[in-house]
Amino acid sequence: MIRVLIVDDEWMVRSMLRTIMESADDITVIGEAADGAEAVSLARSERPDVVLMDIRMPRADGLTATQRLRTLATPPKVVVLTTFDLDEYVHTALRSGAVGFLLKDATAADMLAAVRSAASGDAMLSPRITRRLLDRFADADPGSGRTAQARRRLEVLTDKEREVLVALARGMSNTDIASHLYVSEATVKTHVSRILSKLDLTNRVQAAILAHRAGLLD
Repeated sequence: MIRVLIVDDEWMVRSMLRTIMESADDITVIGEAADGAEAVSLARSERPDVVLMDIRMPRADGLTATQRLRTLATPPKVVVLTTFDLDEYVHTALRSGAVGFLLKDATAADMLAAVRSAASGDAMLSPRITRRLLDRFADADPGSGRTAQARRRLEVLTDKEREVLVALARGMSNTDIASHLYVSEATVKTHVSRILSKLDLTNRVQAAILAHRAGLLD
């Protein structure tokens, strides 16, 4: 069972998310929190696998709470809940360790898929969210300084790792990448881990942004 903690200051949102999560046989909601401070406290005692985290909340916001969760002995995977009227916070959430983003108007199927992906360590954004996120943060202009810097960072990767990075940036799961490159899923996981380590990145979303910024998908 995937143990989920729901964090949002609006009780109606929490109730809706609980109903969706508990409709799945492989997911259980172990608690709800109305702010970031309560979320960290519950995460310490209940040890959820995944936290659905709102951004704007009283006492401690979602960004602060996500940073604090990273310091736990067994940190949960954090999927940030957003309406994308707060794009300026998304990059901070990525740096804080969030593994994915979920629009509050997403379908129930997408919400369940996001939780399952996060729990499996295969977290990635849906094409809809990826496009909006990359439009905001990825500078794909080949003449820009940011693009040149991104390309220099990628020089440490092997040819195969670059192939995996491109597939990852296109939103493919580990299973999809394995099929696409004719390798095992275990091999893909190894490549992804090495990519994140070599590039000093926290998660796949950061890797996708870097790939787009370097113009690998042009």
